[in-house]
Amino acid sequence: MDMDTDRSDPFMKYLAVDRNQLNDQPTQAEWTQKRLVWVPHDSQGFVSAGIKGERGDEVEVEIAETGKRVLVDKDVIQKMNPPKFDKSEDMAELTCLNEACVLHNIKDRYYSGLIYTYSGLFCVVVNPYKRLPIYTENIMERYKGNKRHEVPPHVFAVTDTAYRSMLQDREDQSILCTGESGAGKTENTKKVIQYLAYVAASKPKGVIQHAVSNHISVI
Repeated sequence: MDMDTDRSDPFMKYLAVDRNQLNDQPTQAEWTQKRLVWVPHDSQGFVSAGIKGERGDEVEVEIAETGKRVLVDKDVIQKMNPPKFDKSEDMAELTCLNEACVLHNIKDRYYSGLIYTYSGLFCVVVNPYKRLPIYTENIMERYKGNKRHEVPPHVFAVTDTAYRSMLQDREDQSILCTGESGAGKTENTKKVIQYLAYVAASKPKGVIQHAVSNHISVI
């Protein structure tokens, strides 16, 4: 079952977005007309702004949120992705890959309740500081045996990949959970163990015994 197209589950809003809703023509037209870019901001990191003109090494921009016009150096301006890339599941697929775009994509997904985002081979997780209904047996069943690109970003997808590789390649696997204090390393490690226990229990004993010489390390 394709999780991206199955909207019957009320918990899907915590895992995936409807890409059709992001291909909004008026929003795309606004992005093109205003020549939107990212400029540094003291408290918000970066804010969107429209280019109004150039003055030597400086560019006059209009801050989208406030309408205020300011002059900024050309060197500090960062390109903005077209609106169709908003809430991208894998930041490696962004047309413009810079600090502002990465921060915006993670923040945009987080504010929509999407705490998992891929960055190439890595899975970036933002601690929601609340319980989300995305670790149930029903969700685990949806990830079991599916390839990573077939399902939305999740620690279960990373774990399933390691589990399948262990069975198929007969080699030890490692999952590295890294981050600052309070980032959620311990909780995600628990989810890895929870998923491994679930998929291992659903396998015939012969398969598990055959793979017992190999293991998955969670670091």
